[in-house]
Amino acid sequence: MAGLDFTRAAAIIQEGHARGAYPAAVVETGTTAGVLWRQAFGRLTYDDDSPATTPETIFDLASLTKVLGTATLAMRLSDSGAIGLDDAVRRWIPEWQGSDRKNVVLRSLLSHSSGLTNWLPLYRSYAGRRDFQDAICALPLEYPPGTQSIYSDLGFILLGFVIEDAGLETFEAQVTAALATLTSSPLMFNPEARLRAVVAPTEIDPWRGRLLAGEVHDENCWALGGAAGHAGLFGTAQAVGDIARATLAALNHGDATIAPASIVRAFVTRAGVPGSRALAWDTMLPTSSCGTRMSAAAFGHTGFTGTSLWIDPVADVYVVFLTNRVYPTRENTAIQRIRPALHDAIMQAAYRPPRP
Repeated sequence: MAGLDFTRAAAIIQEGHARGAYPAAVVETGTTAGVLWRQAFGRLTYDDDSPATTPETIFDLASLTKVLGTATLAMRLSDSGAIGLDDAVRRWIPEWQGSDRKNVVLRSLLSHSSGLTNWLPLYRSYAGRRDFQDAICALPLEYPPGTQSIYSDLGFILLGFVIEDAGLETFEAQVTAALATLTSSPLMFNPEARLRAVVAPTEIDPWRGRLLAGEVHDENCWALGGAAGHAGLFGTAQAVGDIARATLAALNHGDATIAPASIVRAFVTRAGVPGSRALAWDTMLPTSSCGTRMSAAAFGHTGFTGTSLWIDPVADVYVVFLTNRVYPTRENTAIQRIRPALHDAIMQAAYRPPRP
């Protein structure tokens, strides 16, 4: 792999910065064997005196929490027998009642096919698990379970509650302990005040009335104390890359550090519901953020704040791309055009398909 040229990929990130898609960005790509390229771009904000982004910059990972935290715990609890993926949700959440919900299982929540709507501003009226659990379970289902796959933060909030009860510790404590077995780089909920100088700020939030720096961007997660099944993790590109390599090692070499290979494979394979969803993960579509050059076996996820992770086990390549595109406002969507081009450029540089 020596001599790989990521000049085009770097230029795409630089161009995105120049056009105001994000003030700060860090990219890392590699294989099971190690890192091929890691580089930081820009400053933490658009101010000239703002600190420069570094490879150690910590980002609000947003919905990458679903795959890095919630999925990792679900895999391990499933392996230990503490939960079954086909356990009825009502077994764990007694408030989940109604004839239309009786066949909804944990696998349904993981594949976004439970019937729940995608998102609601519950934070405006509720705080804490008890309130959120009651409110979500009282919602009418948006569609018959299993007939569609509609991305739902609400389903992953419930999964976080199930993990708490199954693991007999708080969700935050369980995820923190699990991820510490996979990386020594910063990856945590609710960063300590001493770390905030190296955390990329997110939005100047009109609802909270302040710039969010080291404080979770997602309002529902904030109302749940900063750690939830759908959001809340902060971390570096190196930390995300460490987990990506552990995932590749499971799939390509049978390594069980993250979870047994059979369980990892089940989570990253399409779940048999309409659309491209696996369990927690999304899978490759040529129209998605991963671009057109990854294999059909690729899987990944994005985060609302401007983060993404894509892994291609056939090519043995992963791509971590972390930004704070929501600074100073979430209305900035320019990153959507940058992600596919970046992934295509990285795959062109890093992967040579075997000759027939």
